[in-house]
Amino acid sequence: MGLILAGTLMGGRLASLDPFDLIWQASWVVQLVILLLVVASIVSWAAIVFKWRELSGAEQDSESFLDTYHEAGLSRAYEAARSLDRSPLSAVYLAAHGELQKFSRYAGRPQDEGLDESQLHTISRQIAWVSAQEELRLEARLSFLATVGSASPFVGLFGTVIGIINAFTGIGASGSASLAVVAPGIAEALIATAVGLFAAIPATIFYNLFVARLRELDAAIELFGDELQGDLKRSGAEALAPARVAEG
Repeated sequence: MGLILAGTLMGGRLASLDPFDLIWQASWVVQLVILLLVVASIVSWAAIVFKWRELSGAEQDSESFLDTYHEAGLSRAYEAARSLDRSPLSAVYLAAHGELQKFSRYAGRPQDEGLDESQLHTISRQIAWVSAQEELRLEARLSFLATVGSASPFVGLFGTVIGIINAFTGIGASGSASLAVVAPGIAEALIATAVGLFAAIPATIFYNLFVARLRELDAAIELFGDELQGDLKRSGAEALAPARVAEG
């Protein structure tokens, strides 16, 4: 009689294999795993949208700033750098410009002599420091996407294992290995796997895409830093002109 009642209950559960019903009826461990994966998926999508907008803005402003810099040089790049503030190249230029302003105010010697080796070394060090800061800023939140992409399948697999254990426990309790007994536990286990993959696949795809775009931006930052230092060495006293204009 107990076997018949257990089969009836399992058959009713099998007749309604709605995913939400299965999640509601699952063990608290499986429910916790699914909740964790859903939260990770939501946060990763928010990070994806934010990072996409951030990198797109950085690429657009960097292209516009480079066009202005190559066409007008140091004399007009200051205003462009201030308006195109999403570009890491603008931050590098403004850092160098800030050092030029300091030299213009506190050098204590005629400005027509231009920049000496000590000043060029200071500007070079400031450019390297700001370049590293901009690279780190652009890489923010990528570690979270990498973690979600690599860990979510394993978290889902843990929920799958718990679901299968519950299925075998049901078999032992009912004394039957029929489909009505096995199917609900297997279904909730596969739901945990599916949720894990749903969280991991987009995070992995966009992580790889963002890494490729970041490599291009990092290369642009490095090339522009070298170009800016070369221009400052060649320009000599003319490099102080934008600083004097801004100060005036």
